[in-house]
Amino acid sequence: MRHRLRGAGWAAHLPAVMFRTLTFDGFRAAAPRLKVLPGMKIHVAALRGAFRRSSFQDAGLAALLLAGAWAGNGAAATPGISGSFAEVAWLREPPAQWVLIGVCIAAVTVRRRWPIPALAAAALAAVVQMALAEAPVPADLAVPIILYTIAAQRRRKVSLALLGAALAVATAWSVYVALDGKVDGWVYKGPFGRGGQVSTLEGFTAFGPTDWGGIPVLGSLLVVAWAIGWGMQSRRAYLGELMARARDLERERGQQAALAVAAERARITRELHDVVAHGLAVIVMQAQGGAAAFAKRPADTLAALDTIVATGRASLADMRHVLSAAGQIEGPARPVPGLAQLPRLVDQVRQAGTPVQLHINGSPRPLSTDVDVSSYRILQEALTNTMKHAGPGACVQVVVSFRSDELRLDVSDNGAGESASGGSGNGLRGMRERVALLGGEVAAGPGPDGGYVVRARIPLDLGEIA
Repeated sequence: MRHRLRGAGWAAHLPAVMFRTLTFDGFRAAAPRLKVLPGMKIHVAALRGAFRRSSFQDAGLAALLLAGAWAGNGAAATPGISGSFAEVAWLREPPAQWVLIGVCIAAVTVRRRWPIPALAAAALAAVVQMALAEAPVPADLAVPIILYTIAAQRRRKVSLALLGAALAVATAWSVYVALDGKVDGWVYKGPFGRGGQVSTLEGFTAFGPTDWGGIPVLGSLLVVAWAIGWGMQSRRAYLGELMARARDLERERGQQAALAVAAERARITRELHDVVAHGLAVIVMQAQGGAAAFAKRPADTLAALDTIVATGRASLADMRHVLSAAGQIEGPARPVPGLAQLPRLVDQVRQAGTPVQLHINGSPRPLSTDVDVSSYRILQEALTNTMKHAGPGACVQVVVSFRSDELRLDVSDNGAGESASGGSGNGLRGMRERVALLGGEVAAGPGPDGGYVVRARIPLDLGEIA
């Protein structure tokens, strides 16, 4: 008697078919993220291009199902029947069943473009095929394959509705087989030639609809296919979200880098302006004084030249430090100017010919580096403006007040020369930027009794004390 192909036999074919199906889709989804060696780029690029073509994947899967149907028919035939393997394979089933197999295979090839119609056609063909055949054929796997595709591509509600419909059909079929599948009925007497008979050595034997599997096998197969497809969709959504976050982070890093570059550029501009402007102002004042005293007081001229040389060297060293620090993450340790160097700055201005009075109110205490450097630069810029704009005979008063919660800087002169606003404005803008970074405020303008006044207030707290 010819052996009937039961569920245990076709269950062995399922992992291979589903593995190939999921491998094609999985490779296509992962191909853009593959990391390859330089020597493999050309070959992997060609493979990616091939696997990206869905028609190539579906054609390969359809060929696999067709080969499985052909081999299954031939392998299930009784060895006693004469003829070649091909003849046995073709003669086992009537032409009508090969048409149904073709419908299932065609549905697989169009499952990406028309997934829902493809599922309906494959399900109908599979049901009719199982009613005519002795056992399921590999082409019946088109139903779970297409259901997997729908679950991987469509909304969850749609795929769940189609899964429920497929389970309902499987349940109805299982109930029919359980009630009437073992008796003679319309199937083997219908107009399908030998559709309801199997060829054996004794002749033809009638059989009813296949009793393969029932709802435990069919239902499990459909649910597993849907779950794998939904898992693939969830994975793609998760990867898409990660890629979107990565793009956002990259964009944010780019913006932060641009802001950091702009801030560093502004800092370098302020430092260069303070260093160069003050040094050049001292040099100009000393050169003018030396030229005026050259004829009558040669000793004063030599002192002015010494001051010019010292100031030029100091300014050049400061400028080199600023420029070199801009290109180094960790530059060599170098003392930074602070309020401790304020007396030297005042002496330098005095040597340039501008009288300066310095007053320190309160108890000096260590300050954070930012506050200390900014305070020194603000006073330096204010004194430089006085030297440039106050005119001859002007004197300057510098008051530094240490209070419990703030530091006050006051620079006033009695000059009647050009106001500081007549310059480029970079110095005042630099002072405002420095104070704003520290949360303070600065005011500059004509004094109540003439001259020019610069007042700065820098808040102090425990975090800013060195």
